Amino acid sequence: MTTNDRESILEEEILILRNSGEIPEIALYTSLYYLEEDEEGPQLSLHDGELYLLYDAAIARAREIVLRDLDPANRDLSLYRGPTRSIVNWYRLQNLCRRIGMECQGFKEKVSHAFLFYMEREFTDTQQELRISSVNCTAEEIRLFCEQLCIDMDSLPDGWTCLCRE
Repeated sequence: MTTNDRESILEEEILILRNSGEIPEIALYTSLYYLEEDEEGPQLSLHDGELYLLYDAAIARAREIVLRDLDPANRDLSLYRGPTRSIVNWYRLQNLCRRIGMECQGFKEKVSHAFLFYMEREFTDTQQELRISSVNCTAEEIRLFCEQLCIDMDSLPDGWTCLCRE
């Protein structure tokens, strides 16, 4: 196998990871299996740099998914799953990072800002009767998420719990 063949195979897998579905971690392990172990795959011995590129692609996709469901612009789109899904995907991302030994530098802050913006916008829109709440989690789930993100509960809009499901 030439270096160009190897690079092309890796580029294709990275593209697959960047466009993977809801659980990039599964796509990552599927790619690793295909690249290293599958009898019909190239049976490569991946070096650290190649592994890093694959890990980075999976993490980038996971980050997109976390933020997607905190973007108020997505609330009326079919891809939108609400903050419950963002919370689930946040925990998945944290677990993935632990398993592969990588960190998401600065991402907690980005998620914190996105979440606070989402909650403010959601609260304003529901108070002005522009829409019904799309918050699909409980107040307790939000409290735990805020704790994870180191968000002071006083940063949320006064009366935010009215957005939550019971």
